[in-house]
Amino acid sequence: MTTEPAAQDVVRQTVPRGPRTPREPDDAGASLWRVAARRLRRNPGAIVGAVIVLLFVLVALLAPVLAPYGAGALPGRAEIRPTVIPGPSDAFPLGLDRYGADLLSQLIWGARASLLIGILSTVLGLLGGALLGLLAGAFGGWVDTVTMRLVDLMLSVPSLLLAVSVAAVIGQTPSAIIIAIGVVQVPIFARLLRGSMLAQRDQDYVLAASSLGLGRRTVVMSHILPNSLSPVIVQATLMLATAVIEAAALSFLGLGGGSPTSAEWGRMLTAAQNELEVAPRLAMWPGVCIAVTALGFTLFGEALREALDPKTRKR
Repeated sequence: MTTEPAAQDVVRQTVPRGPRTPREPDDAGASLWRVAARRLRRNPGAIVGAVIVLLFVLVALLAPVLAPYGAGALPGRAEIRPTVIPGPSDAFPLGLDRYGADLLSQLIWGARASLLIGILSTVLGLLGGALLGLLAGAFGGWVDTVTMRLVDLMLSVPSLLLAVSVAAVIGQTPSAIIIAIGVVQVPIFARLLRGSMLAQRDQDYVLAASSLGLGRRTVVMSHILPNSLSPVIVQATLMLATAVIEAAALSFLGLGGGSPTSAEWGRMLTAAQNELEVAPRLAMWPGVCIAVTALGFTLFGEALREALDPKTRKR
């Protein structure tokens, strides 16, 4: 007596199996930043952004080595004529500007100025915003209400207008630009950290820590705050791109002080306004540097945000 195979065995024998897809690395047990680094390596946008940012930082740090001439030097001053601005040559690869400075050297030294302003202003905004966000998220109640109303008041003013107002009050110096951009970034970081802390405050591990008898200060500083910093760090990366653009805008408006020959991308755009018909390259090259640098920080920041967000993970 013979028995027929079960229906599922027949299906298993007749239905061909498709090719197996490679499995993603197992993220179980891995730290958040290790998983994020693994995802960043698989993101083309993150790689492009990281390369641009790395090149920008290297050019800024190695400006004394890479720049053919010093900052503010006028090696071609004798070649400038009222109606003639010499173009690219062997001695000056990108040509000269109206004052006789080497354009390539000015761009390289301008990268150092932009990096310094961007980092210092972002750190200033991050510290101020973190302080306000920490107060609002940790205490709540009337402290939260007063802090957030102050933040809402700052956000009600357009960022560029607020930066111009602060820089005009402080004075026309490079430090004024750093402070002005930092003040603009304070409310953004404050709201972000406060929201992140409020989301973490209701998690089970916070309840468990409180049940063990830990004080509010210990719970906030040792548990809630460290787990709330990831979105703030991502936002700081994105704000670096904004800081570079706003620094160029304030220098373009003449609020950064310094002489017209100072190496700063925004000031170079200001000096090139009257030379657009004669030498449009004087405005083109600083504009390209600003756009590419901001693009690099934006690409890397957006990729970092996706890598740290569990909702966007692709399995």
